[in-house]
Amino acid sequence: MSSNPSNTQQPGLVAAHAEYIKGAAEAAIGSVTGSHAWTSSGEQDKAHAQSSMRAAAENRDPARDGYGKVEEIAGKVTGCEGMAKEGAASKPHQQ
Repeated sequence: MSSNPSNTQQPGLVAAHAEYIKGAAEAAIGSVTGSHAWTSSGEQDKAHAQSSMRAAAENRDPARDGYGKVEEIAGKVTGCEGMAKEGAASKPHQQ
């Protein structure tokens, strides 16, 4: 088993982004249908995902762990400013 921190941090970051997208979808469904339960659940998922993203990104080195332009575009599409920023930061390091 490897002791490389990026091996444990990267999956956490990806999972947190997936949870955020799920939460945003739930909140949108709740908003459209008028369901407070869906809206509340979605907002809770988004808040938990943001906390998880911050924790996973704390020790992340964009030069080593970033996905460059792909990550930047995905961040812009999903509205995740942190992902867009980290993608932009890792672009110069991509070959």
